[in-house]
Formats: sequence, C-alpha cells, structure tokens
Amino acid sequence: MSDRPDPALDLDVVTRLHDQLDWHWQAQSRPRLDGLTDEEYLWEPAPGTWNVRRREDPAPGTVTRRAGAGGWLVDLGIPEPEPAPVTSIAWRLAHVVVGVLGARAASHFGGRPASYDGWTYAGTAQEALLQLDEAYAAWSAGVRSLTPALLARPVGPAEGPWAEAPMIDLVLHINRETIHHLAEVALLRDLWAHRARGS
Repeated sequence: MSDRPDPALDLDVVTRLHDQLDWHWQAQSRPRLDGLTDEEYLWEPAPGTWNVRRREDPAPGTVTRRAGAGGWLVDLGIPEPEPAPVTSIAWRLAHVVVGVLGARAASHFGGRPASYDGWTYAGTAQEALLQLDEAYAAWSAGVRSLTPALLARPVGPAEGPWAEAPMIDLVLHINRETIHHLAEVALLRDLWAHRARGS
C-alpha cells in the first residue's frame, strides 16, 4: 500500500464542471453574439422555420402548439415533426434561456420561474441577450454553489427522466446542451453573414 494521497481527493470537480461551460461562454459562445441585430435574430433561413413570432402572426404548418405569456410566442410541435424543422436564432436562444438554463436554475438553485408557457419571450435581439445573460448567470452561480456531496445526490422529481441520476450527470448534460445550441446559433450567424453579402 502506498502512503501517497489519492489525487482524486484533491480534484476540485465543481470548479472543473463550472469551468467547462464557462470557458466556452467567455471565449466563444457569448462573444459570437455581439452585434446581433433584430433582423438577423428573427431571420428564417428555410421554409417552415420555427421562430419566436408575434402572437397575431401565423405559424408554419408543422407548428402544433405555441407557447408564451406575452406578445411573442415560441413555435412548438408535440411530437416534433420528422424531419425536425430548421429553427431561427430567436428560437434557439429562447430554448437555451427557458428550456435549458432557466428551468434548471429555477428547479435547483432558486432562480426565477421559467416555463415555455409562462415565459415572456423576447421580440428583439437585445432583450433576448439580456435574458440569456441572466439565465447563464443564474445557472453558473448555481453550479458554483454545489459540493461534491450534492453532485452525488439524485437530481429529484423536477427532472423527470433524470430523477434518479446524480446531479453531476445533469450538470454535464446542461453544459453539453448549452454549448451545442449556442454553436448552432454561431453557424446561423455565419450563414446570415454570407447571405447578407450575397455569396
């Protein structure tokens, strides 16, 4: 038996979990959103694009449900059609704000309530980015407040299929989801930029 300490005992798992997402947020995801315009935010790159649209505006035929508490609603479909529709930057940001970060910050860290039906969706890029920054800050602070013991506990009934999984699994999932969706937004911005130049 070695008298050397187990290096796993000194591993700061909470910091590493937080930093995994925060590095992407600080270095890639959030800077790529600078300069987002309202026209680009609501751009529909393909026929039938799901979006955030005014309550009175018609939605594509694949939309079977719309949700929201204000003047702007998010397009939804249950079950999701196949193939899945293309989604706008507005739709992707709404999904990250409400369904990925906001609902989890509310369920686990005392953040403001966030549900698809109860949310007041942003009709402008600036408002959407403010909502995104708020949702990210709440999730980030919540993750930093965890301990190794809390990471090992079951997530609980608020998460449905995740109920029995340890909290660390949910944190890793939310990190992946956030990175994934904001990378898609970055690609949509690239497509917009090339479209705007006519190339």
